[in-house]
Amino acid sequence: QVQVVESGGGLVQAGGSLRLSCAASGSIFSVIVMGWYRQAPGKQRELVAQISRGGDTKYADSVKGRFTISRANAKDTVYLQMNSLKPEDTAVYYCKSSRADGSTWGQGTQVTVSS
Repeated sequence: QVQVVESGGGLVQAGGSLRLSCAASGSIFSVIVMGWYRQAPGKQRELVAQISRGGDTKYADSVKGRFTISRANAKDTVYLQMNSLKPEDTAVYYCKSSRADGSTWGQGTQVTVSS
């Protein structure tokens, strides 16, 4: 099993930056992909960015060039650096770890961008 805990959310003005962290514990050697998702009120949860065990990254078109996903060398923490934030980035951001036998979600962290 893998557990993930997000941190780093908050309130920021448009144009500002935030860095989210996702700390994984447990059988992290079994993780294939770590991803950040977000869910705004009244909308479906969507993929924001993900990084594979091999280091390949993928981004939603809406965040390309503004957000960067990375991980610590020990691969137990994944970061989401969010720059040039927009009000439409306001959402609860969730971390997800995916393994061959299933996935684990964190509890989410609120990001609010004021205009």
